Amino acid sequence: MTSDLSLTWWGHASATVQLDGARVAVDPLLSDQLFHLRRYTAHPTAAATDADVVLVSHLHHDHLHLPSLRRFARDVPILVPRGGESLLRDLGADRVLPVAPGDVLEVGGTTVRVLAATHDGGRGPHTKVSGPPLGFRVGRAGRSFWFPGDTELREDMYDVGRVDLALIPIGGWGPTLEDGHMDPVDGAAAVARVGAGLAVPVHWGTFWPLGLRRLARANHHRLFVTPGDRFLAALADLAPDVRAMLAAPGEPLSVD
Repeated sequence: MTSDLSLTWWGHASATVQLDGARVAVDPLLSDQLFHLRRYTAHPTAAATDADVVLVSHLHHDHLHLPSLRRFARDVPILVPRGGESLLRDLGADRVLPVAPGDVLEVGGTTVRVLAATHDGGRGPHTKVSGPPLGFRVGRAGRSFWFPGDTELREDMYDVGRVDLALIPIGGWGPTLEDGHMDPVDGAAAVARVGAGLAVPVHWGTFWPLGLRRLARANHHRLFVTPGDRFLAALADLAPDVRAMLAAPGEPLSVD
């Protein structure tokens, strides 16, 4: 019997993937505003904190967001890049699991393979805390998904192995897309290297700097409005055998 696999995208890189009943939350950012950034999608519901394990890809505030992590139950394990565990000290040392590329863990009813990523691993300009940027390949009951985290294209993506679902970051929050990220074409190329039954783009169309929408209309259109459609077009060209869909924030999407 085929196990179930579904996805709810909460905006930005935040999502909950359910594999045969196990709920995996990735990079939860559940607030409507972060510093100078404002959310332009529906606010995440309480279901966004219903998880058996949380995966954090890197230490930037829009991926390791402490107020969001505090909303999860105290017994939910959190995987965090090794070196960043001090940031989560008040969440309970026994549930915070520092990991690095190459680690494989059985946690939350799933098998998590920790991957390398190409991105800045620091927390930010006012602290020396840093850790390796990560991606994850997660499996359970014969089903699997891949979340590469913020990264550039990498040669070792060919070694990830085909998955049922690819959650692929294709943008940012403007007004530019800096090194350490993939644009829609790079994202499609990454999926082509891995192989997937379904690819869903994330990390786009959610946050944008306050007041910048009017001042940088062309950038807003290119980096906020159109990445999803451009990803669909690029994937159809680079990996026509992979099905692709745009998820609506907060609406469950069945991979089957």
